[in-house]
Amino acid sequence: MPWTLFETSLGTCGLAWSDAGVTWVQLPEETREQTSARLLTKAKEAGAHALPESTPKWVTETIALARAHLDGRPQDFTRVPLDLSNVSPFAAKVYLALRQVPAGSTVSYGELAREVGSPGAARAVGRAMATNPVPILVPCQRVLAAAGKPGGFSAYGGVLTKERMLALEGWRPRDPQGTLF
Repeated sequence: MPWTLFETSLGTCGLAWSDAGVTWVQLPEETREQTSARLLTKAKEAGAHALPESTPKWVTETIALARAHLDGRPQDFTRVPLDLSNVSPFAAKVYLALRQVPAGSTVSYGELAREVGSPGAARAVGRAMATNPVPILVPCQRVLAAAGKPGGFSAYGGVLTKERMLALEGWRPRDPQGTLF
């Protein structure tokens, strides 16, 4: 499975793919080297670093969409092919449902659980978000805890990265009374 790194306004991201679709998106770590190392640790089947001339057009287009998105120009990723063969059927169902939540909008863990026909499975949705292999393409940053609280985020920078990604999409947090900050 080839992979590549690319620069964004958040830092260096990584992407790995198969013939079926994107298998892994690595959000930025503190350094380019750490991003590369994390991708290679997490994307177990990652092979050779792809040269620009050997990168398929659809991958180059996906990277361009990701860059624009992280520059504050929200993009629709629903047409980007994903290879979810290494995730559970439940997680795949959650990821496909989450792809339908538009930029600037959010959904709670419980709402997403109900959407996939598993009311009461909010914690399982949380586990799926924590192990999401393709963030940005499956926008796990759009899943919030009860009362609109950010909840967790397993990428480097944690909740601050989540809130920054949401802000790039036009989301604004609410105070405990429900008014926008």
